[in-house]
Amino acid sequence: MDDLAVLLERTTAGGLMAGHGAQKLFGMFGGYGPEGTGGWLESMGFAPGKQWAMLAGGSELSSGLMTALGFMHPLGPLTMLAPMAIATARAHADKPIWATEGGAELPLMYMTTALSVALAGPGRYSLDRMLGIRLPWWFTALAALGTAGGVLFALNQRPPQPGEEGQSRPAAALEDEQGVTPTEVAAN
Repeated sequence: MDDLAVLLERTTAGGLMAGHGAQKLFGMFGGYGPEGTGGWLESMGFAPGKQWAMLAGGSELSSGLMTALGFMHPLGPLTMLAPMAIATARAHADKPIWATEGGAELPLMYMTTALSVALAGPGRYSLDRMLGIRLPWWFTALAALGTAGGVLFALNQRPPQPGEEGQSRPAAALEDEQGVTPTEVAAN
């Protein structure tokens, strides 16, 4: 039953995270693609926004697929932590916890699930088990350090200040251009 529980947790969180990335990369599932997501990211200081959108979307898609498949464990769950930690710290930090208030409820659930899967292992029903893959501890440690470094780098991107020059696409511009609010983009 433990292996079945891990499979359920892995495939649900991983599949949804992969879909989250597809929203940013391809505009699938009601997402805004690299252009729309990029504009929103620029409003938070991640410039150039399109490249940050591609990086975030690629991270979410790849980490989600690896987690769902139980492939190259624990790289999927570890790299899933990065975009969710950044989302928590930048997009949701100044709001109440609940998703209905624009808070970090969803990214915190993703991070908790990713850590649980990373600690539990991929389980019997995984590609790693089927293919006999087991990453060496030092590789996992390097991946964890790289993920932490990426999060620190991203969080050190300076958010634009009100009225500052170079604020290429402020939040209000997104609403004018696309008819959506930055909160709606963040939910996708």
